[in-house]
Amino acid sequence: MPLSCVSPRSFMLAVSLTVCIASAGCGSEGIPSAFADDSPGLPAIVAHRGSAADYPENTLLAIEGALTNHADAIWLTVQPTRDGVPVLYRPADLSMNINGKGAVAALDFAALERLNAGWNFVRTDASGAKRHPYRDQPLRIPALAAALRATPSAAPVMLDMKALPADAQAEAVARVLDQENAWQRVLIYSTDAAYQMAFAAYPQARVFESCDATRARLAAVALAQTCEDAPQPGTWTAFEFARKMELVETFTLGEARSPVTATLWMPEAIACFRAKGEVRLAIGIDDADDYRAAACLGVNAVLADSPRKMRAIKAAMTRPPQCPSPAR
Repeated sequence: MPLSCVSPRSFMLAVSLTVCIASAGCGSEGIPSAFADDSPGLPAIVAHRGSAADYPENTLLAIEGALTNHADAIWLTVQPTRDGVPVLYRPADLSMNINGKGAVAALDFAALERLNAGWNFVRTDASGAKRHPYRDQPLRIPALAAALRATPSAAPVMLDMKALPADAQAEAVARVLDQENAWQRVLIYSTDAAYQMAFAAYPQARVFESCDATRARLAAVALAQTCEDAPQPGTWTAFEFARKMELVETFTLGEARSPVTATLWMPEAIACFRAKGEVRLAIGIDDADDYRAAACLGVNAVLADSPRKMRAIKAAMTRPPQCPSPAR
């Protein structure tokens, strides 16, 4: 069976297939100049879940921190409450991040507001001790509308849809985007292809290319050295820079399994994705070596958990970056 685009922690990589790639991307319209760093050769920074490593993720504090640390765009995760209010939250169960339990969709927004979105956030102090700084400073799960109001109109927002059925969530999100006049600065992402279909009902929606299409193209480049159906200019795409996977080879009398760290993004893949015009891409990166590698590949933006860390990495890097000479 083909691999599904569900972003599990590990993937099964068959010889005849390849991975589901799930991260973030930026379209050819570009990042508005008020926030973009136009220094040549350095990718823009997209703040994953606001600032997932710096502050409790998907909170207004995380958004504020990302902007303070000069993030170029904000990536937020959206789920609907039982009464249909789109809110910012990522895990399937509330107990993962906050002092609650069950699914977001099992509670009304008023009940969610009484919980602490920073309950499980851990910060290590100078002595190495781990502490929970927000248990005495509770943070709320914000509604999408509040998050959009907290984000300057010049800062693009990428919304990762994390609940099904897609039609119901798409309708609720569209209603908020209408009310906040935010369609032009928002990009819709999901690993489930149902969202491409759901948002097709909204002509103003900007939606990532389907995970299946991105995966198939990268598979063709990596395994067959062919470029299949390069995206049209303006297409938004999503993929990871590197992923720990399990390689599965099937034989007549059984199979062999090998752990691998796959880096499918390479110059040939960049060339394929740009064959019909400029396509901006973002990948999951959180250290200087990978950021430099992304810059040398010509990637336009990277998805990062810590805008604070990436701001320092970017500031310390030469412009354009010092890149290794191509192998001959």
